[in-house]
Amino acid sequence: MPDSAWLQGVLRKAVAAIIGFMLAFVLLVALLITGFYMLVNAAMLALSPVMGEAGAMAVTGMSCLLLLALFFYRMTRPATSKKTASAAGEGDDQSSTSPIDAIRDLVRNNPLEAVFAAFTLGVVEQGDPRLKSLLLQGGMVLMKEAEAEQDRDKDKTDSRESGTDAPVT
Repeated sequence: MPDSAWLQGVLRKAVAAIIGFMLAFVLLVALLITGFYMLVNAAMLALSPVMGEAGAMAVTGMSCLLLLALFFYRMTRPATSKKTASAAGEGDDQSSTSPIDAIRDLVRNNPLEAVFAAFTLGVVEQGDPRLKSLLLQGGMVLMKEAEAEQDRDKDKTDSRESGTDAPVT
């Protein structure tokens, strides 16, 4: 059981980290809002000699409203599915993908989730030898499948190049 001095030190560090994160977030938001305010003022000052003060305010206000509408339009628009977009472009290639290709696509499309999953499996694997052997066996099976698939593809291309229609086993 950890002693109370160690526990208090950890608790103080955790509270300090949370407070530091909150202060940094508030500072960044304040800087962002101030930057937008200064940008709008600069646009009004630049347009006021050309259009007058009222015209400059109107143009600046309308451009801010258009940018805000564009932002909310993009936020509320449904996202296009990569699966439907690729299926429309490639045809029936989705059914012929191997499990390795599916895993590679999954990792390419979700890199952060893949890193977190790998980290979690790495931490869990250290304490459980049965899980370690299971993961190693699964990895070996996947590697053997990939090699067999590459060999089959190579045999198919070789038979096509030689002009024979030899059956591929």
